[in-house]
Amino acid sequence: MSEDMSRRFFIKSGLLVLAAAITPGAVVLMNVSPGGASAPAPSFRPHAFVEIDADGSVTVWVGQTDLGQGTHTGIAMIIADELDAGWNRVRTRMALAAEPFKDPEWGMQATGGSTSIRHRWDMLRKAGAAARLMLVRAAAASWGVDPAACTTREGQVLGPDGRSATYGDLAARAAVLQVPADPPLKNPGDYVFIGTLKRRLDLEDKVQGRTAFGFDTRLPGMCVAVLAHPPRFGARPLAFDADGARKVRGVLDVVPLDSAVAVCAETAWAAMQGRDALRVTWSGGDRPDLNDDAIAAELKAKLDGPAALAGDAGDAEKALSGASTVVESVYAVPYVAHAQLEPTNCTAHVEKDRCRIWAPTQGQTATQAEAARICGLPPEKVEVMTTPCGGGFGRRGETEVVTEAVSLSRAMNRPVKVLWTRDDEFAHDVFRPASVCRISGGLDADGNLVAWSHRVVAASIMSRLWPSAVQNGIDPTSVEGVAGMPYAIPNLRIEYAIPDLPIPVGWLRSVGNSYNCFTVESFMDELAHAAGKDPVAFRLGLMEKDSRPHRTLSLLADKAGWGGPVPEGRARGVAVTECFGSSVAQMAEVSVDQKKGAVTVHRVVCAVDCGTAVYPDAITAQMEGAVVMGLSIALNERVRFAGGGVSTAGYGRYRLLGMAEVPAVEVHIAQSRHPVGGIGEPGLPPVAPAVANAVFAATGVRLRELPLSREALKTGFA
Repeated sequence: MSEDMSRRFFIKSGLLVLAAAITPGAVVLMNVSPGGASAPAPSFRPHAFVEIDADGSVTVWVGQTDLGQGTHTGIAMIIADELDAGWNRVRTRMALAAEPFKDPEWGMQATGGSTSIRHRWDMLRKAGAAARLMLVRAAAASWGVDPAACTTREGQVLGPDGRSATYGDLAARAAVLQVPADPPLKNPGDYVFIGTLKRRLDLEDKVQGRTAFGFDTRLPGMCVAVLAHPPRFGARPLAFDADGARKVRGVLDVVPLDSAVAVCAETAWAAMQGRDALRVTWSGGDRPDLNDDAIAAELKAKLDGPAALAGDAGDAEKALSGASTVVESVYAVPYVAHAQLEPTNCTAHVEKDRCRIWAPTQGQTATQAEAARICGLPPEKVEVMTTPCGGGFGRRGETEVVTEAVSLSRAMNRPVKVLWTRDDEFAHDVFRPASVCRISGGLDADGNLVAWSHRVVAASIMSRLWPSAVQNGIDPTSVEGVAGMPYAIPNLRIEYAIPDLPIPVGWLRSVGNSYNCFTVESFMDELAHAAGKDPVAFRLGLMEKDSRPHRTLSLLADKAGWGGPVPEGRARGVAVTECFGSSVAQMAEVSVDQKKGAVTVHRVVCAVDCGTAVYPDAITAQMEGAVVMGLSIALNERVRFAGGGVSTAGYGRYRLLGMAEVPAVEVHIAQSRHPVGGIGEPGLPPVAPAVANAVFAATGVRLRELPLSREALKTGFA
């Protein structure tokens, strides 16, 4: 056990602390006994994630970032349920970056991939169950009775003779007991909190405006930094007017970094004014001529020529040549920005023997490692205080702002908060990749799907972040949603080609599924139409009966009234996905004004199977949010490029879905026997294809490009 102690964690006299050490293939529960009043707990391993205070309050320490998704409450519900705690005594606290909070499958502390609960389900249950068993044993020992004769309810242990003791009363006695390695867990039928609509623990502070986001961080002696970043990909500063910037009132200093120039000032406004005064001269960059047309040409060129083989079953080429009907289509999606509400920011304070960071980060381990690298410190000397995030969608897993803040704090010898402006946010995002693909499908004489050949052209995220994950030319995140689609196709070939473009790409909610589901589910509709079959029946016929996606699509068809009457002037389309351990199916009901090229989405019905529905209210909210985000991407969003860089600047040139455009959304959660799945990401992929398929049903126009083209609707040609 590490003897390095953190101020953040402390144990009061009479406190029971449970800790978890995560090892390959196992979670080891341990007891950390207090060493006296105010005895500190280890900052790394083992890390306490359940605390029971002498007053009976239960603190659940959470290592996952609050992005507004309700995960903190869901995690607390799991532990509190197995603990039999009183819900009104439960609270959550965000923990420091530390070893025990690393994902047991990923080996790093990060919030993404809809993993916060699905990767920790057993660990969280065992934590609560072990605490409850220890409390029971402590009570039984003091009463001289058999522990099996005791029960628990709402933060109390109840004895066989009517005696009772609160968890707070028993905490000190329980703390000296050995933690059971494999405590008995509740049967699902005995859950009290899991699956119920509990009060969300963070809601009151957010509604009352008390929640402090990363942007709100204030430290004594802190200055604010704004950076001049290159206007073109690969450009570097050649000259700048540091003296001119320093003349701006409130500017403290100008600090050049590797590929940017920072202005540090007393206020954000002074820093921005100082940046304007820099008048930086930049080099030409990697591709000064890069623009939308050049990008489109590069992507389309990769539809032919060499490609890596990402999947090969049967003989797709032979089956296509013998098919009665062959359908071939090309689909395209653009680069998309994260456009999160809270701009990128990070506050750092580098001192002699430690570094402290306050950041709305999704990647605590990466943040800690990057700060340690810059400062030459061991990771345990870097404290990462994760603040709530005003949106993230994968963007906050990046560390470039951490590099800036830590570097500037070292240079200024004081705390520095780095702020990006809204224009910075769009110009220097790591975008969802643009993609084009060509798909060929073959049907036999009875309209059965016998062959599918699919080439994906999209930039590789992992080539930038984890090159070792790209094996034999395949980035698995780029082909997800094609590889692993929920259909049994006897002859399937998947190819992948990486374009040569300097545009940085990164994770955006549902990653490759977000664009590949659009192409797969739109093309599946094309095949159903060519086969003369109902789109839902056609899909169900390709799925394993009673599988998770089969059950989800069947639930959707039932709840949406598929096959029943459709309101006059409207049409419906469906789509389904299986990703991040869950399955989601959606039906969109739309009307189309072809003269104006306008699509109105009136209703979206969503069915989701995520296994045990821990927190139904959060599941519903995540599906609703995913629908809104998916519609915004389907109807509006596209990043533009010109002059070697990004030409889109701010929300004025990047239109998001407005409140008046949000349809009625119905969410139906399956009663599932399947393993616990993720929920933050799977709701987004089916939205765009469901809408596009509904547009086709209404007009006969097949839209194969996002955002859905007004001009194509007007002319009738996609």
